[in-house]
Amino acid sequence: MDKRDKRNTTVKENISMTIDKSEPFIKGRKKKHYGPCEIEFLPSVDNLVEPADYSNFTQFLLKYILNEGHLIGNGFFEPLFAGHQSLREREETYYAKNQSLHCGFVDGPEGYPSSGFDLDEHDRAYMATCRVVVSSCIFGGSDYLRRPTKSRIGSYSKKNVCFIMFLDELTLTTLSSEGHVPDENGSIGLWRIVVVKNLPYKDMRRAGKVPKLLAHRLFPSALYSIWLDSKLRLHADPMLIIEYFLWRKKAEYAISVHYDRTCVWEEVLQNKRLNKYNHTAIDEQFYFYQSDGLVKFNASGHDPVLPSYVPEGSFIVRAHTPMSNLFSCLWFNEVNRFTSRDQLSFTYTYLKLRRMNAGRYFQLNMFKDCERRAVAKLFHHRTNGSTDPPPTNLRTDKNHSSMPS
Repeated sequence: MDKRDKRNTTVKENISMTIDKSEPFIKGRKKKHYGPCEIEFLPSVDNLVEPADYSNFTQFLLKYILNEGHLIGNGFFEPLFAGHQSLREREETYYAKNQSLHCGFVDGPEGYPSSGFDLDEHDRAYMATCRVVVSSCIFGGSDYLRRPTKSRIGSYSKKNVCFIMFLDELTLTTLSSEGHVPDENGSIGLWRIVVVKNLPYKDMRRAGKVPKLLAHRLFPSALYSIWLDSKLRLHADPMLIIEYFLWRKKAEYAISVHYDRTCVWEEVLQNKRLNKYNHTAIDEQFYFYQSDGLVKFNASGHDPVLPSYVPEGSFIVRAHTPMSNLFSCLWFNEVNRFTSRDQLSFTYTYLKLRRMNAGRYFQLNMFKDCERRAVAKLFHHRTNGSTDPPPTNLRTDKNHSSMPS
């Protein structure tokens, strides 16, 4: 305990120095220009075949907790979409092994209402048939509908790839008033519109992390998925994207580095400077991560683990392998437990997963941001949301310390 108290004191001093003595944010600073770079895609998807050795990844069986009963000693029970995961359970889930874990879509006992993210049965049935998925979402009327560039999408992908846009009812009404009305098949262009009822979070950013991070739960038969934030328009064929970012790199998960920042310390300061989230909640999350071993990014270190500790995060390409699915669950659970700013939890989640599974590799491809810009055109959001409230479910298990031992 004395060692841990000393470590925690050091971490608190480190946070204080980082925040109080940092260079102040200067408004009006000249913006840097970021553009796309050349990508050598295959000329077409004709004769495209998954590499024979591609599926040789870490293998184990994941199952998901679908229902929870009443908590022992708790007179009032409220079903939560992510469930009631203790810190001890959280720690165990980081081992890449056969297990059942919390990964969203957790309901309470029989008779309790749904915990959220309710879908029409016809949409569920269609989504269960998808093998390759491109998905995005707009919740709270926060953005415009951006259709994939049809001229860049080949006939094979138009026929065989599911393009799913998740909307809430408010957004559907807003888009309809602007002339974007689903046709008789429920589609607007290539996007099949899937309306989500009973969003599990009041914070629309956090609600958007459900389709962003849990594609393997929403599309149980999918082998691959591509995620686009609503500020992006897809500008390349999905199958060529999968070949380039996954197959060619022998990766099971691909995400771009941030265009400007490489260290989580910088990302924390930027979130606070721009009031992206409640400052106290950010401090609690950052303190927790440092107490569990997170250190600053060192680009000059010997054989750095990652090219950057900050992902851009708006464009993700995934193979639905066990390790990829586990990482997605772990990352989502961090977003649920702490802040909705997923860039703050990405590297901690990856490094902890790596540290706790020596010899069981997660093949991550962190690619250049200019490559992301080459495959997805960037737009501004419709609105700029105000500072989010602190998370209501930030809690510590009363039977365990809030800091890892």
